[in-house]
Amino acid sequence: MNDLGTRPGTDFSCYVKSPSPTSSELGLLIEGMSCAACALKIERALNEKNGVKARISYATQRLSINWDKKDDLANEMAPQLVAIIRSLGFEAKPFDLESQTDQKKHDETFILRALSVAGFATVAIMLFSDALWFTPLDALSGATRDLMHWSMALIALPTTIYSGQPFYKSALSALKSGQINMDFPISVAILLSALVSLIATITHEPYVYYDASVMLIFFLLIGRYLDQKARLEAGIAARGLLAMMEGTATIVDHHQTKSMKIRDLNEGMTLLIAAGEKIAADSLVLSGTSEIDDSLITGESLPRLVKQGDHLHAGTINLSAPLKAIVTKAADDSLLSEVVRLMEKAEQGQSKIVRLADKVAQIYAPWVHIIALLTFLGWLIIGQDPWQSALMKALAVLIITCPCALGLAVPVTHVIASAALFKRSIILKSNKGLEALSQIDTVIFDKTGTLTLGRPNWLNSSQFDQKTRQILKSMTAQSRHPLSLAINEALTDTRLDNGLKVHEIIGCGLEAQTDDGPLRLGKASWVGGADIHETDQNLLDYAPKSQSQLWLSSPNHPPLKLCFEDTIRPDAHKLIAFLTERGLNLIILSGDKKEVVTALAQNLGIAKAYGEIDPLGKQAFIKDLMDKGHKVLMIGDGLNDAAALKEATVSISASSGLDIAQNAADFIFKGQSLKPIRDAVVIAKSAMMIVRQNLWIALGYNLIAIPLAISGQMTPMIAAIFMSASSLMVVFNAFRLKGNIKPT
Repeated sequence: MNDLGTRPGTDFSCYVKSPSPTSSELGLLIEGMSCAACALKIERALNEKNGVKARISYATQRLSINWDKKDDLANEMAPQLVAIIRSLGFEAKPFDLESQTDQKKHDETFILRALSVAGFATVAIMLFSDALWFTPLDALSGATRDLMHWSMALIALPTTIYSGQPFYKSALSALKSGQINMDFPISVAILLSALVSLIATITHEPYVYYDASVMLIFFLLIGRYLDQKARLEAGIAARGLLAMMEGTATIVDHHQTKSMKIRDLNEGMTLLIAAGEKIAADSLVLSGTSEIDDSLITGESLPRLVKQGDHLHAGTINLSAPLKAIVTKAADDSLLSEVVRLMEKAEQGQSKIVRLADKVAQIYAPWVHIIALLTFLGWLIIGQDPWQSALMKALAVLIITCPCALGLAVPVTHVIASAALFKRSIILKSNKGLEALSQIDTVIFDKTGTLTLGRPNWLNSSQFDQKTRQILKSMTAQSRHPLSLAINEALTDTRLDNGLKVHEIIGCGLEAQTDDGPLRLGKASWVGGADIHETDQNLLDYAPKSQSQLWLSSPNHPPLKLCFEDTIRPDAHKLIAFLTERGLNLIILSGDKKEVVTALAQNLGIAKAYGEIDPLGKQAFIKDLMDKGHKVLMIGDGLNDAAALKEATVSISASSGLDIAQNAADFIFKGQSLKPIRDAVVIAKSAMMIVRQNLWIALGYNLIAIPLAISGQMTPMIAAIFMSASSLMVVFNAFRLKGNIKPT
């Protein structure tokens, strides 16, 4: 792991960037946050400084700070901001995606190990606890009872020390900065119950409370582990994009060729790009003609012909012939890097429930301790109780006010909803997904790979005789062009003519020589079909649906036209009708040609459709809608959708899409059907209803249980049982979600 940020001599000014001539920006990785309240505390402290705007994502632990350059003439702002963060008890490091992911994996592994230990200890201690609590005191006393107490201590004390570390470290970090957080009362309750139990064991008291401390740790670690798991997943998308900038490229330097790391490429360098090679940087073609697979950027399935003067984007593929190009943007300024920055910026948003939890956390810890202290003093002074008895009553208050039910209210609903979604071929990836999906008013679709399957379908294959079909099969079998693959797929029952020698002419099509003359399959202008007027009424029937065409010319015969369309997903019309019935505003944003996008929108009944939109254009379009107060669902599947998926209120990607789009999305649906999207909308609304009910259950539990604990009606063990019962109520209520979901 990179520990650069922990060294005293780190100069954070070196990491400041300038997104505009008048502003400065610093990206930091924050360590030590244990709850959303920590993020709120850091934001508030930084935003109090004049001219500073700070935004932090608790999920990714990424902090983004902006300020005006004119307020930082001495370049001292960055060190000052880091000092503020450290004064709050948190560690700040220069943002490093690799070290961040490694640290999250390490933390997740430790929490899982601690959870396993606590789970084992809970089961083991309950074997003793049940016997002690449900057996009369006179039937199980003396040395036998002491032996059982010491056996419980041998299990509970090491477990308390080891498995409670996530809470202790968080609470200690807050104390060092003069603050207290939600982990502080939890830590106090755990340690006090263990300590009082140890004293009771030494003094041969009849009752101990080891089970209370161990159960507290076990239940709370479940929520902590789910939280850590979600945070680990949050950084994978950007990491996948940056991986595209790994590797080497071939450059021309003083008439010599050499390899160079992609990350080290700079503007003005000359690239040699072989056929089949990934384009290493945003560049401009100097010489050569080839076809480029731009699907990563535009989403369009058909290759793009490029020649001298045309632009190339990093991450796309050179399909046909070598190219020489000049780098126009360094790796850090490429389209890929810009998409990463947009995704990271979009990740800074947090849901309303998390923000509500932030505010609750601010007042929760102080009031819990005040109430517990007043309970102790009241029974000690007014009630004339021994200090041990008064302490146990105060401890019961600390335990019973443990926010376990509140902490489980959202995660357990997510677990049940995730299972229900999984059965319906959709995967929930983001904690904010359900809440956000339940509130949408606008749905934006990508076209290729989303509303369509992203592969061409040959429309008029039945119009060709067997001999022509054999010619087409034989020619296209030797090409990887998407339209060639579509022809081959349609002619699975046709035999090949192995004697036909085929050559691919870049940017034109396929050509084969026969005894009678050349056969050509390709562009109309190349094969001589541009001036042919179609008279076959059956062929004309396909024209309105056709999005792409090829022409086949053969000696002594007029050219024949082949019509293609991108295959619409089987139930796209049902999905559009479902969303329209709910009054949602539907829009298509695509990198494909405008006329193709418009035709699809008319077919599906979508009023608004925009074509030839690049990734940054999609992101900007969605941001504008959200700035106007709209709640936007984005559905896409490619790199050209990644920034938009992150920017949107909530997002869904197809499992057939790129990994980067899947990682950027909140949901992933599997298969060719769009039915999972309909199910996700229904489940999200039901899940949020359950969440609200769970929050009321947790609140009602505290309103009833706290007065009982203060009045001395509960021992720590009974308080632990009540605490666990409230958690079980929340869980059982969440299980109702399974029965509430009706097929759509």
